[in-house]
Amino acid sequence: MLLVADVGNTNSTFGMYRPDDPNPIATARTATQHDRMPDEWYAMLEPVLEMQGTSLSQVTGFVLSSVVPTVTRWLTVLARHRLGVEPIIVSAALDLGLPIDADHPAEVGADRIVNSLAALVKHGAPVISIDFGTAVNFDVVDHRGHYLGGALAPGLVIALEAMTSRAAKLFSVDLVPPPHAIGTNTINAIQSGLVLGYISLVEGMIVRIAAELQGDPKVIVTGGYAELFAKNSDMIDDFDPDLTINGLRLVWERVNGITA
Repeated sequence: MLLVADVGNTNSTFGMYRPDDPNPIATARTATQHDRMPDEWYAMLEPVLEMQGTSLSQVTGFVLSSVVPTVTRWLTVLARHRLGVEPIIVSAALDLGLPIDADHPAEVGADRIVNSLAALVKHGAPVISIDFGTAVNFDVVDHRGHYLGGALAPGLVIALEAMTSRAAKLFSVDLVPPPHAIGTNTINAIQSGLVLGYISLVEGMIVRIAAELQGDPKVIVTGGYAELFAKNSDMIDDFDPDLTINGLRLVWERVNGITA
């Protein structure tokens, strides 16, 4: 079995894969805790996987994408000393068949590389992948299949928290589309500015990015609020909640020569 892990600043997602099966047979999602020790990760993961008919004892390979160095360290210890496998840690240094043309490849987040690889394999080039997490990541692969870079914006929840924490008369609301762009009460006004405002941000960035590319790019979204945006924008071609972990499976295949 292959275990994959995508560690973000806010949440971490794990997936278990059988050989020759492109879909995860089990998944686990948890808040990212920077000080969680290897045995704690094991104790958290094992019962969740067992409820889905699998176990960490079946793991023969491990691929890790992480933007949190302390978690990278502890999950590496978990892999080596509890699972008995050497982890593949995603970075721009790996040969994944995705040339990285960014100015400083080492600065490109592992999750951005993985999302771009998965989007490229699924949709071809050019393609724009958008990940809605702590930040909204726009990642771009051009018509040659080269990763160019992208854009970063504050995530929807971060924006809401920042605004409500600094304004005494504003408060947290459900992040759903309001009935109208003109909010006639505080709840709808916040929803309009954030939800409709971010839809406009996303669509505006798609237009700007596409104008700099050769060919008509497909747009694929993933992450916490991705489905909300996919349902409310005609400019989004596909919503894939497993884009990142499926990308990690592709990393395993390419590193081990399973995929050309």
